[in-house]
Amino acid sequence: MDRDIFICHNCPMTRTMATIGTKWKPIIIYTIGKKKVRFGVIHAKMGIISKKVLTDQLRELEEDGIVKREVFKELPPRVEYSLTPKGLELLPILNMLTRWNQKHHGNTSGKGLRVR
Repeated sequence: MDRDIFICHNCPMTRTMATIGTKWKPIIIYTIGKKKVRFGVIHAKMGIISKKVLTDQLRELEEDGIVKREVFKELPPRVEYSLTPKGLELLPILNMLTRWNQKHHGNTSGKGLRVR
């Protein structure tokens, strides 16, 4: 069965999904929230993401102006991540998606979710 593929470079939804539409980016944005957070904290809170994938996703979010990476000239080096104003605008949207999930899927506490 052939499936039509929808690709429109001028479509706002396509551009949005290209920016934050991976399985990890919304979770990373939500995890950082309104705080300055170190890599290890993000990794520990997310649990199942590999360090390489987290690093790659953070770099892409930084390139897209969603996340700010701040390097401190200390020994050992310290790096903190925070959301830019552009990234902070996404938090209410992610909160609405969370409320939508709770409304339609109830409390899933204790249930394992498979992330593909």
